Amino acid sequence: MIRVLLADDQPLLRSGFRALLDLEDDIEVVAEAGDGGEALALAREHLPDIALVDVRMPVMDGIEATRRIAADPALAGVHVVILTNYGLDEHVFDALRAGAAGFLVKDIQPEDFLHAVRVAARGDALLAPSITRRLIDRYVAQPLRTGAGTALKELTNREREAVALVARGLSNDEIADHMVISSTTAKTHVNRAMAKLHARDRAQLVVFAYESGLVVPSES
Repeated sequence: MIRVLLADDQPLLRSGFRALLDLEDDIEVVAEAGDGGEALALAREHLPDIALVDVRMPVMDGIEATRRIAADPALAGVHVVILTNYGLDEHVFDALRAGAAGFLVKDIQPEDFLHAVRVAARGDALLAPSITRRLIDRYVAQPLRTGAGTALKELTNREREAVALVARGLSNDEIADHMVISSTTAKTHVNRAMAKLHARDRAQLVVFAYESGLVVPSES
């Protein structure tokens, strides 16, 4: 059972998301929050698998809530998915760095929304296609982050290759096919890279891949 926390300051939207999720046999909404502070408290109380968090909320916004969830060792199993009306803006970009596992725009189709919840529950990075394109564009305009390239030295050649494929959006099975290895070995390469880079999840590997220059936008 996938346990979900809904955090949005608009009750009508929360009700709509809940009605959709409640229809699924493998998903349970365990709590609802109207602001980021309440979301953080409920995450600590209920330990959901997924926290669907609106990027803009009163009291504490979604970015700060994400940062605090990601920083709390007791909440290591909580994957935050940011909900936004705005596509990519500076808030979404900052939330990815803060530890969000992915982003969804609120006009997403119901079937895509349900699929996204299940993808995030597996620990895979999740970025809506429209946000992914803009994210890549944003990296074009920014210089490489100082020190990010040095961290590449911590990775083996196969781990670097796996990280680059993660940044291109490939799943573990697709990485395995590309590298001609087993899915288990592909997952091992990805997990070891995450550990060496202190990445919370695959979304942060994507950030690292671009910030270090391991992947450039023209390769995406």
